[in-house]
Parts: sequence; structure tokens; C-alpha cells
Amino acid sequence: MKHESVITRCIRVAQGRFAPGHLGELTRLIPFELVDDALASTRTTQQRLRDLPSRVVVYLLIAAGLFAELGYCQVWARLVAGLDGIPVATPSSSALAQARRRIGAAPLAAVFRLLAGPAPGTIRWRTLLVCAIDSTTLFVPDSPANLTQFPYQGGGNGPSGYPMLRLMTVVACGTRTVIDIAFGSWRIGETSMAPRLSGCLRPGMLLLADRNFAAADLITRIASTGADLLIRAKNNRVLPAITRLPDGSWLSRLGGTDVRVIDAEVTATLGGRKQHTGRYRLLTTLTDHHRYPANEVVALYHQRWEIETAFLEMKSTLLGGRVLRAQTPAGIEQEIYALLSGYQALRLAMADALLGHEAAPDRAGFSIALNTARDQLIQAAGVIADTAIDLIGAIGKAVQAGLLPRRRTRVCPRVVKRAISKHRAKGQTDRTNYPATITITIITELTHAPEP
Repeated sequence: MKHESVITRCIRVAQGRFAPGHLGELTRLIPFELVDDALASTRTTQQRLRDLPSRVVVYLLIAAGLFAELGYCQVWARLVAGLDGIPVATPSSSALAQARRRIGAAPLAAVFRLLAGPAPGTIRWRTLLVCAIDSTTLFVPDSPANLTQFPYQGGGNGPSGYPMLRLMTVVACGTRTVIDIAFGSWRIGETSMAPRLSGCLRPGMLLLADRNFAAADLITRIASTGADLLIRAKNNRVLPAITRLPDGSWLSRLGGTDVRVIDAEVTATLGGRKQHTGRYRLLTTLTDHHRYPANEVVALYHQRWEIETAFLEMKSTLLGGRVLRAQTPAGIEQEIYALLSGYQALRLAMADALLGHEAAPDRAGFSIALNTARDQLIQAAGVIADTAIDLIGAIGKAVQAGLLPRRRTRVCPRVVKRAISKHRAKGQTDRTNYPATITITIITELTHAPEP
């Protein structure tokens, strides 16, 4: 006797030529209405109905950020793979390129701005939204057009293999959602690029930054937005005391801004025996030592590393260390906004999954969310929500089922583990990853060493 089983699946997508325009379940976070509004506001909606409407092209570009290892034709094949029984276009590589040039970067920038911001339920510290600012670099294709805006980076061993750009972001710590971005040539320094992001700062935000951002003019500009700041300074920077506070910190003035200076020693006891001590000098506009105790402020500064993890997710997990695709600066701008729109949608889905959950946001696995989102896109699943709405969906369920372990306090040496050379580096380097106990000691004496 022959037994057969038939599995049927209902797919709900847009009508007609708009059907390939989706991101699977992520379409709920970047819905048709949002993309259409972005196209209308930038006047890039198609003048006549084509095989590749503008909305579909926007989704293609964002999907390409989720499949960085694939060419656009292969990304298109995944957008239509789940559309069984629906007639869809089969555009050539040239047609896809023309469509991308036709809409330009503006609608992708508009989509990103509509998505950007802290996720609902983002954890706050003493009512303040904790954010971090920093920059990273990305490589772009080695084309004459790109070289006009993104030069090679020079060095002792010659120029970099590919032209390079600087990407600067403000990230909400904890959920690692992106609040704003700026980018340009790597030759634009961090303190020169940072003012472009001051428009996203608001009262009720606390901005963390490293020593490169401790410039008086930049600190004054950040403080003028109403946002608070917590920035590391050089340990020997001269900051005369105006008022000494009981907890060992003191009030000083930098440019036109009143700041509180906290000197601290942070000692990591490794494996119960080995110790490593580092000294930190922190500048903050949180001048109330009763409301913001010095030890807690120093401990909070460690959250600045959340932005480094976000860069790792963008560059290693999403891009896989690859060079960007576009051969022109306009295409690079379009690609960056598409990439960050996809990243933000993933991060919002992850935050939604743990909203009200006992697990902290940093236990959500980014690669789990990414791979589940890819599967949903290929299947064209969850594009339009059913009448019975599943609030977290397949991505959220996968995140909840694969929570990362609770973060442990550990110390790792900053060493190259896979050097370019096949030969072992000279000298003995302790590469052990140690469990650590952290002790914070506030230094009470003032130092007045000259600025180097």
C-alpha cells in the first residue's frame, strides 16, 4: 500500500509585482507602509509600475545585508524562493543594478531613521538611558570612484589593501540598538565626526566614550544638548579642583562645562591569585555625588564595551569580515544604510523577544536571530501577521530557546590569536581566559602632572 502525505502552507505577501518585496518575519518591523512613506518622502516612488518597483528594491537591498556572502541575483532568488505559485520577475544582474541606482541612497537613509532609536524596554541606570559613542572602520571596493572619497590607509608596511571609511555610531547599551550613525573618510578624526551625531542626544541620556572624545569643545557641545556624559581622560590630565567631594571625587571646569572628576584604581584578581591593576580618570556631568556614587559610576563605565560588541556583530557576524559591495560612493552610502536597517530590525526583534522576560537583553544570541530571520525570509514566512498575532514570532522563540549563558566576570589578554605569520610570536604570552574578581578603589589625592 502506498501512503502519501501532502503538506500545504499559506503564504501572505503583497500583491502582484510587489510580492518579492519582503523580509520574511522582519517585514513586521519594516512594514510596507514604512517603506512606502520613506519612498514618498524622498520622492523615489516609481513613476510607472515596473517589474522591480521601488519598494521591492528597498527590501532587496536590506535583504542583501542579511546575505552578505551572496550576489544580488542570489539574494533575489531567496526573496522569491517561498513564493510558490506566484508569478514573479526574473531580473538580470544588470536590471538589479539599474534599479539600485534608480532609487539611490535617500530612501534607505529614511528607512534607517524611522527604525533608529532605543528599543522599548531598554534598561536604564538611575532613570538615564545609557548609550555609547565610538567609531570603527569598514573596507570598500578598490574602484577609482570610491578612491575619490575613501582613500587607502597608510602605514609602516604600506597602504591598506582596500580603501577605508570610518563609521561612527551611538548605540543604546544593553539592547545594542543604534540611535544614529555618521560615516566618511577614515581621515576624518573622531572628534571632528562626533558633532554630526549631537542631534540625537537628549536630556535623560548618558553618553559613554573613550579617551579620544575627551576634548573640551566636544564635551561642551555634548553637554549643551542636555545629555549627560561619562568620558575617560588621560590619567595625567590637569583638572584643578574647585570643590572636593566626600567620596574622593572633585568638581572642576573644562572649557565652559562643569565636570566631576573621578580617579579610580580597578584591580582584577585573576583565578584568585594573579592581579592586574589599571588606573582610570573619568569625567562626568553627573555632579551629584549622593545620587551618583563614585564607585557605581566607575563600574557603569564598563558598559562602554557594548558598542564594541555591536561593531563585532555588524562586521563579523553580518558582513563576515567582507569588503562592502558598491563600486561608487553613492552606492556605498546606500549599502551602509541598508546594512544598518537590517541590523536594527534584528536588534528590535531580539529586544521584543526578551521584553518582560527575566533574562537580560545581552543574553539574546545575535547569530541565532540572524539565521532564523534568514530562514523566514527564504520561506516568505510571517510577512503579514495573521489575525491572531504572535507577538514574538519565530525569531523571538528561537532567541528565547537559545539564550546565552549569564555573563561572567572574566579577563582576557588583548593578543592576536591568529597572526598573519605562521610562526609563533617571540616571547611567552599568557593566553589564559581567567575568571576575575573586580575591586574598585577611589583615589582621594589630587595629581597635577603636566599634560604630555
